[in-house]
Amino acid sequence: MFKLAPSILSADFSQLAQQVELIEKGGADLIHVDVMDGHFVPNISYGAVVMKSLNGKTSLPYDVHLMIENPDAYLEDFVTDNTEYISVHVEACRHINRTIQHIRSLGVKPAVVLNPGTSLATLDWVLADVDMVLLMSVNPGFGGQKFIPSVLDKVRELAKIREERGLDFLIEIDGGVNLDNVKDVTDAGVDIAVAGSAVFGAEDIVKRTKDFKDLYR
Repeated sequence: MFKLAPSILSADFSQLAQQVELIEKGGADLIHVDVMDGHFVPNISYGAVVMKSLNGKTSLPYDVHLMIENPDAYLEDFVTDNTEYISVHVEACRHINRTIQHIRSLGVKPAVVLNPGTSLATLDWVLADVDMVLLMSVNPGFGGQKFIPSVLDKVRELAKIREERGLDFLIEIDGGVNLDNVKDVTDAGVDIAVAGSAVFGAEDIVKRTKDFKDLYR
C-alpha cells in the first residue's frame, strides 16, 4: 500500500502547524522530518525542537531522517509518542548495526539511508535488522532538486533482494518526487514516497496531497 510522507523542509515555517494540518486533511501518511547539520550535508535545517512543536497538533507519525554526523549522540532527542521511524545514513555511521540496535532500544523503528552513489552492498549484513531502507534520489542537503533516474535501478535491485531473502522492510525514496514520476518509483518497488516542494509548493496543499494519494485508489 502506497504511503506519502511530505517533507516539512519545504513547508512555510511561519505556518508550520497549519500546513501540517493541511497535509493531514489531504490524506498524508507520515511527516518526513529532514534534519541537516551543515557538516554531513552542506546545509543546516532544524532540530528536534521544531519537530516537537508539532506534538499534540497532529496525529501523523514522524519519519525522522537524520542527515547528520554522529547521529547516535542525538537519537533520544527525536523520540516522541509520534516518532515511528528514525533513519540514519550508512555513510555517517561507523558501527551501523550498533546504531540500528540503539534506535530499536528506544522503541522506534530503525531505518538506514543510502546516498545515490552508495552501493546496496553496504547493507548486506543489516537488512534483516531494519524496518525500512531509504534510498536518496538526489544528493542530500537541499530541497527542490531534480530526481536522479538511475536510482530506479537501485530500487528494483533492492526490491529483488527483499523478495529473494524473504524480508519485509519497507522501501522509501526521497528527492525530486512529484506527480509525474511517483508512479515510476512505486512501480519499481517503493512503498513510501517523500515529497517536499511537490506538496508544500502547491497553491492548494490539501488538493495536491489528495492528488498523490488518488493515483493509488
